[in-house]
Amino acid sequence: MKPVRLTSILILLVTTFHSIAQDFPAYVLYTSNGKKTTFDKLEDATEGKELILFGEFHDNPISHWLQLELTKELFEENGANLQLGFEMFEQDQQELLSQYLMGNLTAKQFKDTMRLWPNYETDYAPIIEFAKTNKLFCVASNVKRKYASLLFKKGRKALDTLSAEVKAQMAPIDFKVDSSLSQYREVFIMGGHMGVNMGMNMVESQAFKDATMAQFILANPGRKAGTVHLHFNGAFHSDFHQGILWYVQQKEPNIRVLTISTVTQDDVRKLDKEHLGRADFIICVPESMTRTH
Repeated sequence: MKPVRLTSILILLVTTFHSIAQDFPAYVLYTSNGKKTTFDKLEDATEGKELILFGEFHDNPISHWLQLELTKELFEENGANLQLGFEMFEQDQQELLSQYLMGNLTAKQFKDTMRLWPNYETDYAPIIEFAKTNKLFCVASNVKRKYASLLFKKGRKALDTLSAEVKAQMAPIDFKVDSSLSQYREVFIMGGHMGVNMGMNMVESQAFKDATMAQFILANPGRKAGTVHLHFNGAFHSDFHQGILWYVQQKEPNIRVLTISTVTQDDVRKLDKEHLGRADFIICVPESMTRTH
């Protein structure tokens, strides 16, 4: 019997590994119409865009990994013109965030004074540290949670009593809401068991966050001609080109935008119909993927 050649063994190992990798992909990237695509093509599609809305699942490690990788690639292309925005930081924290990025706060001071999400260290710290190293401006775009909660519990009139300083950290309290948008209809159904009024308050609370994030994406000290804004938010806030994007386009209808969403499926080999059109690019992750928190 002839000895097995080393090259044959290597070919067998590579073929086997490739087969296993194909059987258990960590994610599959799709276009809006459900066609499989690549990260390189997603990156190419960002060229010439002024705003990229990256919709994540907050506990999904694939979302966060790709966010960091896209940040690096966009920095290579745009340098200091790249700006980052975060749903995870609220507008009243902007000064603290900026001070940390400029090196005026220690890591301990930053962690002690900021209201950091439980998965900050694993999921957002790598992006913030990259921004700090490369001197990128970052936007704390969200409304303070307690004011969105106030609107939900007591209605929009409860915001009238807030100080001018606090109101400057949120969308104008007369912000419009298009309740016909499918995402808001879904929110209304979720809150409908509490009654029509509370269901509508839930919609307005969601819209309040979207409107505020849109406002500070467009109006912040770091934005200038040529700025490319990469914004990280829960996928629901930008899915189907609604939410944040709807408010952005009320002010700048011609802004050049790319949207990314994240979904999970038991089988990622074909995008489920319900996800078609969800975003320009859709990251499809196995439902069994490990969560970060």
